[in-house]
Amino acid sequence: MLNPGIQFFIVLAATSLKTSKAQVCGRPPLVNRIVGGSEAPEGAWPWQVDIQMGATGHVCGGSLISKEWVLSAAHCFPKPLDISSYTLYVGRHQLNGNNQYESQRGVARVVVPSSYHEPQKGSDVALVQLAQPVAWSDRVQPVCLPNAPVAFASGTMCFVTGWGHTNEGVSVSGAGALREVAVPVVEQTSCQEMYQIHSSESDTVVLLSDMICAGYQEGGKDSCQGDSGGPLVCPIGNRTWIQAGVVSFGLGCAQRNRPGVYAKVSAFADFITATVPEIQLIGGATQRAASRALLLGLSQVSLLLHR
Repeated sequence: MLNPGIQFFIVLAATSLKTSKAQVCGRPPLVNRIVGGSEAPEGAWPWQVDIQMGATGHVCGGSLISKEWVLSAAHCFPKPLDISSYTLYVGRHQLNGNNQYESQRGVARVVVPSSYHEPQKGSDVALVQLAQPVAWSDRVQPVCLPNAPVAFASGTMCFVTGWGHTNEGVSVSGAGALREVAVPVVEQTSCQEMYQIHSSESDTVVLLSDMICAGYQEGGKDSCQGDSGGPLVCPIGNRTWIQAGVVSFGLGCAQRNRPGVYAKVSAFADFITATVPEIQLIGGATQRAASRALLLGLSQVSLLLHR
């Protein structure tokens, strides 16, 4: 996770919050606000999952969406029927150090869209069913997921988290704490235009409707190798977070005119609900309701920043 940002703004695109009676999604019990910094505060992102594979160790991230299901990227599971070597860790903060509150689970099955072939062709999501359900705690919580009508406006400041490389080709060192970086959503047309700058036939990127971009035109802050499958989450007011994207691909890490490209979670609402029928998604709001929610979100962040 590269050079994290220090700004925290709430820009709310749409909400109509629906959660199960048993568990409220997207609200970390231990951390009420984000103040920046390269290392995430312990417990700040309780839906974060570490995906490891045999002797390779850490390969990807993921996010808890229910007691039995994790959302990740399809490219993290190149052979979705071969699941015996995968181990998933929840409640983990240090990649290599001691984690008092962590627990591990095997994988019962992995479901990927039939249309998936490679990240740049889209459909880069995977639903991973755990061999045993997790128990909710302060450090193990589900993230909220958006329904199809939910959109995130350009400039919405979101966070991406993971144990990926801290620079291109440089893995985390020492205990390797979970890292966070603030990145704004980039409007798709603008993102496409950036990817066309100094591009060649070998690195041509065509953004599809099931993708969302986030990052800076000048580069410097981005997800990187090892962050794949991890969540891009955005605040929706009331100290609640919703997952807008799944780390999918990019050209290099944090390069100029190369924002990170994420699988757009709202585009897979039907796939998610068909696979996990009990999941509750956040629905779209009307334009007027969204405007009111936006004003509420902005007033809340003003209070947070001036405490």
